[in-house]
Amino acid sequence: MTQDIRTRGEALVAAARAGDAQTARRYTDFFVLGHHVDEGIPYWEQAVAAGDAFSHYTLARYRKIRGDRAAAEALYRAVADRHAGSAYGLGVLLRENGDPEAAEWFRNGWEQGRNLDCKIELGKLLAAEGRLDEAPKFLMSDIDLGDIAVFRWVQLFESIREDFDRVAAGLDAAEAAGDGDAAAEALRPLFDLERHFRDYPGLTGEAAGYYRRASALSPSARVDHAVFLTETADEASWPEARGLLVQAHEEGYDGAAYVLGVLYEQRGDLADAEHWYGLAAGAGHAAAQWNLGLLCKRRRRYEEAELWFRQVGEDDEDVVAQLDAIAAIRAGGMSAPGKDLRRLPGLRRRAEAGDVHASYAYGKILGDWAGADDRHLVRWIEPAATAGDADAAYDLAELYGSLRRPTLRDHWHRKAAEGGHHDACHQMGWLSEYHRDYQEAERWYVRAAGDGSSLNAMLAGKLMAQRGAYAEAEPFLRTAWEQGRDAAHGTEAAGYYGLVLHRLGRLVEAVEPLRAATARWDEDVRARYSRDDLNVLARMADPAKELAEVEAASEPVGREVP
Repeated sequence: MTQDIRTRGEALVAAARAGDAQTARRYTDFFVLGHHVDEGIPYWEQAVAAGDAFSHYTLARYRKIRGDRAAAEALYRAVADRHAGSAYGLGVLLRENGDPEAAEWFRNGWEQGRNLDCKIELGKLLAAEGRLDEAPKFLMSDIDLGDIAVFRWVQLFESIREDFDRVAAGLDAAEAAGDGDAAAEALRPLFDLERHFRDYPGLTGEAAGYYRRASALSPSARVDHAVFLTETADEASWPEARGLLVQAHEEGYDGAAYVLGVLYEQRGDLADAEHWYGLAAGAGHAAAQWNLGLLCKRRRRYEEAELWFRQVGEDDEDVVAQLDAIAAIRAGGMSAPGKDLRRLPGLRRRAEAGDVHASYAYGKILGDWAGADDRHLVRWIEPAATAGDADAAYDLAELYGSLRRPTLRDHWHRKAAEGGHHDACHQMGWLSEYHRDYQEAERWYVRAAGDGSSLNAMLAGKLMAQRGAYAEAEPFLRTAWEQGRDAAHGTEAAGYYGLVLHRLGRLVEAVEPLRAATARWDEDVRARYSRDDLNVLARMADPAKELAEVEAASEPVGREVP
C-alpha cells in the first residue's frame, strides 16, 4: 500500500504540473475515497503549488475540518474565481464568519459555474435579509430539469409568505372590529415560524410589525410580543419586552406576572423572578406557585417552599414528591442537593470585578441550579474559556450547541480538546468522523480514551481495526470488551475485538466475543446506522462471517479412519 500511495501521489502531482485536471482529480479521489487524508496532504500541497484547482478545493476542505480556517480560506480564495466548488466553500466559510462577502462568492459560483448549491445559498440569503418574495422567484429562475433541490426552499419560503399573509388578514379584520381577542388569535401562525427566525433574521422585522399591531389591541398579545422579542432580538430589546409585560400586568392580564418571573429566572435575576412569581402566585396562578416553590427550595427556604407547593394541591403527585424530598432533607439532617444559591451575589460581585473563575462558577450555578437560560450564560462562562480553562471551553461549546451556533460550538470544542478535555476530544472525534476524516477522528478518540471510557476505547479501536492496524487496536478493544460488554456499545466492541483477535491469529479467544456480537449485531449495531450510508456499511465489521471463518479454521483438517 505504501508503494501504491507513493505511485499515485506522484502521478497526481505530475498531472497537476501538466495541467491535466481530470487525471489529477482521479488520483485525488483515490486518497479521499480511500480515506488516506494524511498521506494525500503532501501531494495536494505540491499540486496546489502547480495551480491545480481541485487540489486547492480538497486541501481547503481538510484544513477546515482540522481546524485551520484561515488556511482553508486562503486556499479557497486562490481559485474561487475559476472553480465553482471553491467559490461555494469560500462562501460557506465566510457566511459562518458572519461576513457579507459570502454573497459575492455564492453569486460567482452560480453565475460562472452554475453550482446549484451556490444558487440555493443565494436564495437563503435573500430570505435572511427579509426579501421573502424575491427568494422563491430567484430560485425558480433559470432552472434545469435536474435542479429539483431548489423546490424544498421554494416551498418553505412560499409557506412562510402564506402564513404572514394569513396573520395580516386576521389583524386587518381584528382592527376593523376593535377585537383584542381576535388580534391575539391572529398571531398564532407566527408561533410555528419562530424556529425559522434564527436562520432568517430578516423575517423578524415583518413579524415584529404584526406583533406590534396586535399589542395595540390586546394585553395577551403584548405578552406574546414580549416573548417574541426576548427570543429573537438582542439584549437591547429587554427594556421594551419588560415594558410590554408590566403594562399587560397593570391592565389585569393574569399571565403577565408569571411570564416576567420566568424571564427573570432565565436571566439569572432570582430576586426579581421571586417578586413576579409571588404576584402571580398570590393571584392563584398554579404554574407560578410551582415555580416559586422550586425557587424557594433551591434557595433552602423550606417552609416557604412547602407553603407554595401545597397551594398547587396536596393531592398532586409531583407536589407529594417535592414535599417528601423536603421532609427527607429535614429528617436526615442532609445537605440540600445542588449548590447553595446564597453564594450567587458574592460570586457576581467578583465576576463583575473581573474574576474569571468566579464568573465561571456563577454561570455554572445559574445554569445547573438556578434555572437560567443558556443564552444568558454565555457572558459568564466565556471569560474563563478565553483565559484557557478547558472545562469552561467545553461548557461554552455545549451552550453554543444548544443555541444552534455550530461554528462557535466546534471552535470551543476544539479549544477544550486541545486543552485535554476528554469529552471535548470525543466531540472532535465525532466531528472528524462525520466528515469522513477517519485518521483525524482516530487521533481524537485515542486522546478521549485517556479518561478510561470504554466507549472511547471502542471508537478508537474500531477505527484502527478498520484500517488494518490490528495490533494497535487490540488493547483498546480489549478494554472496551472487558469494561463495556453490558453497555450500549458492548455488542459493537465485541464484534471488533473478535475481528482483531481473529486477524492476529488468536482464534480460541476470538470465539466468545464473536458469538456475543453475532447474536445481537443487527439489533444493537446495524439498527444505529442509516441503511443509506453506504460508506459506513462498507466499513462495518461482519462478526457472523468472522465467526464462521474462525470456526472453520479451528476444525481438524482430517479424521483418522478406524
